Amino acid sequence: MMYPFMTLNDETEIVHSDMNADGTVKVYIETPDAEDGFHNLTCYLPSYKITENNGYTDEEVEKFMEIIKSTAHLIMEFSKEGGFENASGF
Repeated sequence: MMYPFMTLNDETEIVHSDMNADGTVKVYIETPDAEDGFHNLTCYLPSYKITENNGYTDEEVEKFMEIIKSTAHLIMEFSKEGGFENASGF
């Protein structure tokens, strides 16, 4: 299951998975693009290993990784609770 985490001003969506049995969490980033349809990136926490990058520049990847690193503690916690809505009690 993937859970919404954050939507940026440019319509980039950041979502995350449940925590896997090995303690990893998949983070998926997707941005609409008029030319390509979508750009996307997949990384795994807690290692921050990027396993897929389709269409993002090095600068964009760096920006997204800064966001992920600064919020990883929240993503990891929410991944244990079934996403933000379940963790926050909404």
